[in-house]
Amino acid sequence: MSVMSGEGALSVFARAKELEAQGRSIIHLELGEPDFHPGQSVIDAVNKALAEGKDRYCAVAGLPALRQEIAAYLQRTRNITTVEGSNIVIAPGCKAILFFAMMALLEPGDEVLYPDPGFPGYPSITLGLSAVPVPFELSSRNHFQPDLAEVAAKITPRTRMLITNSPGNPTGTVYTDAVQRGLAELAVKHDLWVLSDEIYARILYDGEYLSMLRYPGMEERTVIIDGFSKSFAMTGWRLGYAVSPPAVTEALAMMAINSYTCVAEFTQYAAIDALRDKEGNTPRMVAEFARRRDQFVRDLNRVPGFRSQAPEGAFYAWVDIEGTGISAEEICRILLDDAGVAAIPGAAFGPSGKRFVRFSFASSVANLKEAAERIMKASAAWQGSPVGR
Repeated sequence: MSVMSGEGALSVFARAKELEAQGRSIIHLELGEPDFHPGQSVIDAVNKALAEGKDRYCAVAGLPALRQEIAAYLQRTRNITTVEGSNIVIAPGCKAILFFAMMALLEPGDEVLYPDPGFPGYPSITLGLSAVPVPFELSSRNHFQPDLAEVAAKITPRTRMLITNSPGNPTGTVYTDAVQRGLAELAVKHDLWVLSDEIYARILYDGEYLSMLRYPGMEERTVIIDGFSKSFAMTGWRLGYAVSPPAVTEALAMMAINSYTCVAEFTQYAAIDALRDKEGNTPRMVAEFARRRDQFVRDLNRVPGFRSQAPEGAFYAWVDIEGTGISAEEICRILLDDAGVAAIPGAAFGPSGKRFVRFSFASSVANLKEAAERIMKASAAWQGSPVGR
């Protein structure tokens, strides 16, 4: 436990809630949580399931109907034709299944290649399993794409796993076809497991989503991690899943037996309805995120010392604050304490993020406009002028 770490987003959220309890007005741009809710048909489905008594223990790996629906969903939205329901395990959230997948595949001393900056759980879980996290940099010089030469140079005889995340948190980068193909070739050449975190796959602003599972040689070595929190705005429902080769699927089911037993039955029936999305809730939400992205990134780039590229996916603005002359931690302190805007210092996502700040634009247009105005006023603090001049 001593080598594991928490999440910067949750610590900032806790501090922001303390200030709110004191009567302060806080605009929350720290959490990666859509401000949408599931569609009415999803709510109706969960109510119907409860009314029908679907609140019992159920299949450990998940309801067969849900597992099959996920397979159909992946074929429909990602053109993945090789997945069947038997390749899928349902879990109480993506973090749980991420943890269990790494536990199933790693031994002490194994090396894990992961993106930096990236989701803080990757190195934390690796260390907690007595494995060795090895970061590869996502640099602005390379448009936050993995550098294939760097990844190749860091592969050793101890390397066991490569983690990919596209679209990525916190940068919003969508890996190019060339980069993903190159990563797949490295994985095949060195016999690596690939853990493909695809939780933001549907929140894509242009083009077709390319899953790592679509590349040659990846079917037998790829574990997809995905869920319902981001694409279906079901954060508190705690529904995640893994898509994996048969041996890994069996291991994950054994993990479930020895931990959570099964996921709540009634939420799984609602998840089936969410996947079918007859109301078009996900496309509408993504279209709204695109509008917010364009507005918010434009407003942030007007702030003295701020520079940000429009993300290709997810709902985060990754802002280079080097031009302010002060640290990202100090920027975030000023924004929270003086302006009432909660954001996360980039170092929370790894050393390569130290000169960045992450803002979530999964908030209303009104909130984002108000946040931009508050940030602009607060920028007087790093221009050598009194705040609010």
